[in-house]
Amino acid sequence: QPQFVESGGDWVQAGGSLRLSCAGSGKIYGEDALGWYRQAPGKQRELVAAISGNGNTNYADTVKGRFTIYKGNAKNTVYLQMNDLKPEDTAVYYCNTGTLSGSWVYGSWGQGTQVTVSS
Repeated sequence: QPQFVESGGDWVQAGGSLRLSCAGSGKIYGEDALGWYRQAPGKQRELVAAISGNGNTNYADTVKGRFTIYKGNAKNTVYLQMNDLKPEDTAVYYCNTGTLSGSWVYGSWGQGTQVTVSS
């Protein structure tokens, strides 16, 4: 089962930017999507953005135009550039692999990285 290590979370003021990094290990199929998910306190985990093996992307409506997902040069690495952060972006961010829609994943959930946006 694939495993992931996320990093880059921090505390920022509204309007600020962060870049999250994720490194995956284990058996990850090249055609599958790598995705970023987040979970805010008291809420369900949700897809933020995903990128497929051939580069197609999918973004949650709430982050379109502000966040950009892209793959790194190293195998199974993925980044999330987050601009114009809002307090509602506060959450623990995780990455995983599965479908581009984010409806199914097959990796283990890591510890995530905390993003806190203050108003």
